[in-house]
Amino acid sequence: MKHNSNALFLSHGGGPMPLLGDEGHSDMVKCLQDIAAKIIKPSAILVISAHWEETIPTITYGKAPSLIYDYYGFPQKSYTITYPCVGEPQLAEQVHGVLNSAGIDAKLDQQRGFDHGLFIPLKIMYPNADIPCIQLSLVNSLDPDEHIKMGQALQNLDYKNLLVIGSGFSFHNMKAFFQPDTSESISMNEEFEAWLIDTCSQSDFTEEERRARFIQWADAPSARYCHPREEHLLPLHVCYGLAQQSCSEYFELKILNKQSSMYLWSTPL
Repeated sequence: MKHNSNALFLSHGGGPMPLLGDEGHSDMVKCLQDIAAKIIKPSAILVISAHWEETIPTITYGKAPSLIYDYYGFPQKSYTITYPCVGEPQLAEQVHGVLNSAGIDAKLDQQRGFDHGLFIPLKIMYPNADIPCIQLSLVNSLDPDEHIKMGQALQNLDYKNLLVIGSGFSFHNMKAFFQPDTSESISMNEEFEAWLIDTCSQSDFTEEERRARFIQWADAPSARYCHPREEHLLPLHVCYGLAQQSCSEYFELKILNKQSSMYLWSTPL
């Protein structure tokens, strides 16, 4: 990147539960608050959310996007959450431009709002909603290499003090959240987390080795138990594609009683 920026992969928890005082999200809330306190306040935020997939990378282009309450069966107050941050069309145009320049077809979307992959963690990190935000979609091919290349293209952004957030979840087996833990399920959760932490933080890997691990993530121990479908992992691939190095810090925590993790690549990238 042409200016100092930060990249963060965060685990965003279960729908609006982190904002409802749910005890299973207390670690997550504290972790996000601690991260926000330790990095420079960004001038804008680009979020790659697990909750938006398109046939080609798509970027929010509205000046004041509405919120999309893309979760179901929660208390009524979950659907009145506000996060009135503005969009950043100039940054959206830049993202569109660097993707196109890298040979990646992309499009701008003036109508789409912000999903909970953006407004739930950002309401915890930056509650004043005073930082302009845009979202970038995943590609519904779910191809890991394609998402790394999207991150690589973002290296060419010329935007001072940008925070790029990959908003997903390091563990995302929905059935497992509602089943009792067994020694086997705990072991599978822990071994994939260990592999993920190693992949992101181990400075002994060459970047070719690290990239190969990201591309072949499904071969990792218990990968498909932890991610039956990989949309909550791929925002991490975009962050890695941007950073192209081991993370500067990682955070281990419990969310909904599952081992989870977050990864920060701090200035300079």
